[in-house]
Amino acid sequence: MVRKTHVATTINGEPVEFLCEARQSLLEVLRETLGLTGSKEGCNNGNCGACTVLLDGQPVDSCLVLAVEVEGAQITTIEGLSKDSRLHPIQQCFLEDAALQCGICTPGFIMSAKALLDRDPNPSEHAIRFQLAGNLCRCTGYDKIIRAVQDSAKRMAGQNK
Repeated sequence: MVRKTHVATTINGEPVEFLCEARQSLLEVLRETLGLTGSKEGCNNGNCGACTVLLDGQPVDSCLVLAVEVEGAQITTIEGLSKDSRLHPIQQCFLEDAALQCGICTPGFIMSAKALLDRDPNPSEHAIRFQLAGNLCRCTGYDKIIRAVQDSAKRMAGQNK
């Protein structure tokens, strides 16, 4: 019999409790136990960034984080960005700027961009490229993604006035 550990955490602003095996990744628990399928499994070894979530405000590859490690943490997934059925400005700009195709990488790019814009509301193109270096896209190319992050920064700055 496999021993399971009780974990209490906060996901997308809501308290959540779950049972998991010591070997289970946060990505596995998010998708299979909690039904939060927005974070995608790409490589499952930390190279592609498709599974990026914010853990206490920092972007992490959820495939590399053990679920037992998130006890008491604050986790934000792609599902936690939209409010009242309205897309977050970053999500909206990705859509408007056609910065996506197949969509596997998109949630990870958006979460990495969110972490950057939370820290630096007016990043340079270099800072954006540096922040997104851990996220891979095999369909769209990066220019539209960079433009979407730049447009997001402008839109978010306009909302804060």
